[in-house]
Amino acid sequence: MRPRPHLRWLAAVAVAVVSALAIPALPAAASATTQISSTACATSRPHTGTILHSKIRGGLGALTIKNHLSQDAVIVLVRGRSKAFSVYVRTHASTTVGNVKDGTYTIYFTNGSRYSVCRGRFTSAASYWRVDKRVPIVTTSSESTVATLTLYAVNGNAPSTQISPGGFPTP
Repeated sequence: MRPRPHLRWLAAVAVAVVSALAIPALPAAASATTQISSTACATSRPHTGTILHSKIRGGLGALTIKNHLSQDAVIVLVRGRSKAFSVYVRTHASTTVGNVKDGTYTIYFTNGSRYSVCRGRFTSAASYWRVDKRVPIVTTSSESTVATLTLYAVNGNAPSTQISPGGFPTP
């Protein structure tokens, strides 16, 4: 399914600095998210908050993702040239990923239906996007960053750019 010319995808990113005491970081073992086994190759619909890839983690930052799109989405954070993590968010749902290390991240997202864990892609009606603004995550001794990413569709200028499937970092 191709996007209609008058409909543009928007990804709004808000970054807030909050006290580290108000929102303590969860240790990796206590995270409420689940991991998908790489042996589960069937087309599936993972639960919201399912971590699909996790490599650069262990910080005190957090990212809250709100999916207001009519399709499920996978969000991938990239720091430099390395994928930090990717997370699955079902339509009209939200999740928070903790333990995000300090750094400046480029955010990519894809949306569609019939997600294939093995391919790391939606197999039906997929589109691929890169958020134009990079997101800094910074932690001090008294504060940590909690960034919020909201995916929604409206008319107007889009702060995200549609990219080719080959330009999308596979979760």
